[in-house]
Amino acid sequence: MNIVLISTYELGRQPFGLASPAAWLRARGRQVTALDLSRQPLDEAAVREAEMVATYLPMHTATRLAAKLMPTLRELNPRAHFCAYGLYAPMNAEYLRSLGVSTILGGEFEEGLVRLAERLETAAIHSGNGASGMPQSEPLISLARQKFVTPARSGLPLPPKYAHVVLPSGEHRVAGYTEASRGCKHLCRHCPIVPVYNGVFRIVDSEVVLADIRQQLEAGAQHITFGDPDFFNGVGHAMALVETFHQEFPPVTYDVTIKIEHLLKHQKHLPRLRDTGCLFVTSAVESVDDEVLRRLDKGHTRADFLEVSRILRNLGMVLQPTFVPFTPWTTLESYLELLKVLRENDLIENVAPIQLAIRLLIPAGSRLLQLEGVRRLVAAFDPSGLVYPWRNPDSRADALCKEIEGIVATGEQLKLPRHKIFERIWTAAHEAAGWPAAFAAQPVLASRATIPYLNEPWYC
Repeated sequence: MNIVLISTYELGRQPFGLASPAAWLRARGRQVTALDLSRQPLDEAAVREAEMVATYLPMHTATRLAAKLMPTLRELNPRAHFCAYGLYAPMNAEYLRSLGVSTILGGEFEEGLVRLAERLETAAIHSGNGASGMPQSEPLISLARQKFVTPARSGLPLPPKYAHVVLPSGEHRVAGYTEASRGCKHLCRHCPIVPVYNGVFRIVDSEVVLADIRQQLEAGAQHITFGDPDFFNGVGHAMALVETFHQEFPPVTYDVTIKIEHLLKHQKHLPRLRDTGCLFVTSAVESVDDEVLRRLDKGHTRADFLEVSRILRNLGMVLQPTFVPFTPWTTLESYLELLKVLRENDLIENVAPIQLAIRLLIPAGSRLLQLEGVRRLVAAFDPSGLVYPWRNPDSRADALCKEIEGIVATGEQLKLPRHKIFERIWTAAHEAAGWPAAFAAQPVLASRATIPYLNEPWYC
């Protein structure tokens, strides 16, 4: 059986969501072509020959790109069975089915893909025809415990084609990517993981993670990004893993994502992260407004964020905060306060400029919709945008968001330093509020050269 697995976008990473199911399917005798369309062209011949075409939807941008691609795929092979899998698949099931997707798999999807392939083969044997429109029998969301296998990365572009870490020295290191766990035990209202996993997380066996790292290092990776939503969901598993990782590969660096809440709770482990090669820690801070943090149910406060920043700085570690600065509750004053906090706490170089332009997404199934105030402010669901649209009560805030998106895009195109883009954002925001900008009065303390960073920053 010929199967095509497609990824449209995954943050500049070699997609784990292709490599993992490819291993499961190839181990059972299926012919699998894995296509990462962010790095390679669509293989039309492979699509035409496939009995099953499965598209990986780990995030909002990937899903919108896949939706645009679906008519082309169906035109190339109207007989194929189309499947969508990953975090955003079950959240958008109705819309995906309207595009011709027959099977939708969320949560732990590898086993579901294997069962689907078996079902399609059985149907083809008995009917002699394809099974393009067979109704789904696999669960829409599976949180069953799986025995993971080492991802099969052959056929994908090599690691040097993907994101690099830029070090303070100017050295570029090729960044590999793996996952030590899936899901998340937390219930942040705006997070797309929550509607699928609902507080559940699953461990990937350390032996599988290490085997995956080995093969990426052999293929040219020099740094590893652990893509877990919160690396400290299972802190014992995480720390044992990095100890073994560092013993086997002492020169190899890595980065992780950890909640502010967990960085405080488990701060005793932070020196060991540093000493085992952790270059930086990403954390979804989202806001410095405690009322917004409460609405999002983030589990931390502004003071917690600033305390974590202080702790990591004292340890000689780098915190890379991410934000959702534009929400229905954002005011021009609160946005200016965010900029002020970043400037006063020497965090300008730690924040990718795009993080200062992010607008809150309210997708299908979002826990934000449990809030009556949110239900009142959103418009009807927009299937093409995959969101519930909303407007800020102050139109100036929405206008500022668009202006800052343009500033960031221009700054990135011109390859301006982060502090230069920040200065333009600072000026635009102050002008929008009618406040004096006076940016030059306070010098930027840190240099971009002191902050390691991925050259393809986090987006959504």
